[in-house]
Amino acid sequence: MTLIAVPFAGEGAGEDELSWGQQDIWGSMRRDRSWLPIGFARPLPPGTTVEDVVAELRWCVSRYPSMRTTLRFTGGALPRQVVHASGEIALEVVDAAPDADPAEVAVGVQERYQDTDHDHATEWPVRMAVVRHLGVPAYQVMVVCHLVVDGLGALAMQDEMRTRPTGPSTALQALEQAREQRTPAAVRRSQAALRHWEHLLRTTPADRFAGSADPRTPRYWELVSTSTALHLAVGTVAARARLETSTVLLAAFAMAMSEVTGISPLLTQLVVGNRFRPGLATTVSPVSQTALCRLDLAGCDFGEALTRTWRASLAGYKHSYYDPAALDALVERVAAERPDPAVMRCGFNDRRALTVDVPPVDPTGDVRAALARTTTRVARRQDKPFDPCYLHVLQERDAIVLALCADTHFLGPADQEAVLRRLEASIVDAASRSAVT
Repeated sequence: MTLIAVPFAGEGAGEDELSWGQQDIWGSMRRDRSWLPIGFARPLPPGTTVEDVVAELRWCVSRYPSMRTTLRFTGGALPRQVVHASGEIALEVVDAAPDADPAEVAVGVQERYQDTDHDHATEWPVRMAVVRHLGVPAYQVMVVCHLVVDGLGALAMQDEMRTRPTGPSTALQALEQAREQRTPAAVRRSQAALRHWEHLLRTTPADRFAGSADPRTPRYWELVSTSTALHLAVGTVAARARLETSTVLLAAFAMAMSEVTGISPLLTQLVVGNRFRPGLATTVSPVSQTALCRLDLAGCDFGEALTRTWRASLAGYKHSYYDPAALDALVERVAAERPDPAVMRCGFNDRRALTVDVPPVDPTGDVRAALARTTTRVARRQDKPFDPCYLHVLQERDAIVLALCADTHFLGPADQEAVLRRLEASIVDAASRSAVT
């Protein structure tokens, strides 16, 4: 292994409080007890040299202030972000053994990076390596802290890395966001969002759910369902209803949760990219936050459930840009004042926008026959906490993947699987009918 020192210099240096998106991620990092690393190990195009990767790393860290940001801990509730004007970062060069598979070596480097703790105060939040095989660069590994970027920001960065623009970026970076979020206009947006959250928290009946009949040890489980049938069906239902496929999946999830747990109406948090807001479309920094929506779908047919879900989620998306510290204080205050507060147990995160190279759906595919190919497996069992119930939606080339992370003291394994099965069945049934209202 060799380390190459890569000097860099860029604009936008300074210090300020964390932006709202950074605060949101920092809260998740604290709850999950993780620096939430994200990254990749990918093959390099033939002819790529180590010097090419050095140039790319220098360009990225110079271009994006979030990649040369450390945290300063002052003893307060939150650290402060410090963007540096210049510095040096290391590129690791790993030589795979002649008889080794360089792809496996690259994955091993990625796992080592992700499993190694990160010092936010002294380390740069990006780790990069080149894996050489027989003296030729074969793979590139890159892992960054989630404080650097969210998923959609990573896509924006990938787009720019292809062309490497040299002019100044027009996107609001995290330091600029922190300053903008103290302006009167931003404060008003935050206050409006908090009023939306407070209304739902105060007016939603307590769920009265007794909890799981099958708590397990380890306590937190992740069930993963891979469904070609959903991939074939969800687009058909969305097109008929003239809605986004994400809305269809959210409606089916809420219906399944209410059927299995009896909780209705159901408060659900949605991960919102927030990149439709001015200056945030291409920022390489975290700006995603959660929206809150109330889904009252008991007794609905699927068409009506879609309409109600669209309205409720739209209201949530509108109110997804706010001061996280103020929200935390609001939630604590409502919980203290209300004897039976509604509980925010569920979350929904559609991550399919991060998937590339998905082939078009075969319109002649047999949705019912595809049900037999659905697989469900337990991906993780751990005592490290999850949220009580969080559904992540991902995409493989010909299948939708549902990853349901849950506290078995809230939702036991059989109930988790029942939620996934009912979600799939409701969408397949709707696709098999001639119309959706």
